[in-house]
Amino acid sequence: MKAVVQRVTRAHVTVGKSPAGAIGRGVVVLLGIHQKDTVQTADWLADKVSHLRIFEDADGKMNQSLRDVGGQMLVVSQFTLLGDCRKGRRPSFGQAAPPELAEALYTRFVTQIAALGIHVETGRFRTTMQVALTNDGPVTLIVESP
Repeated sequence: MKAVVQRVTRAHVTVGKSPAGAIGRGVVVLLGIHQKDTVQTADWLADKVSHLRIFEDADGKMNQSLRDVGGQMLVVSQFTLLGDCRKGRRPSFGQAAPPELAEALYTRFVTQIAALGIHVETGRFRTTMQVALTNDGPVTLIVESP
């Protein structure tokens, strides 16, 4: 799995003109799922992202996690994160998980985040979405499963 994690003051996702999910202070996670990913991968990544110390403490140091600050998470599936652009000019998506596996692991990731007590919102799987966010910092990280 590959996740782009952005610390935000607010974010929302729409499908067409319909709202799909919105959060205040927290993180947006753009989630790409590899064809070899498993339930264990989803669980590992959910734990990792929820405990990343990327929020400032009283001394202004990034020393607090999403859980510590009571933040929210917006998770958006994004198979294009698995695009391989090393050869040619058109990305290859051969490493991306097939939709059935990807949706199951996406759902597992979201379920694990909620089980940790984090308010989580989502986009809609396999749809074209518009994501709007205010990146705070800016803080943007790429987290990949082992």
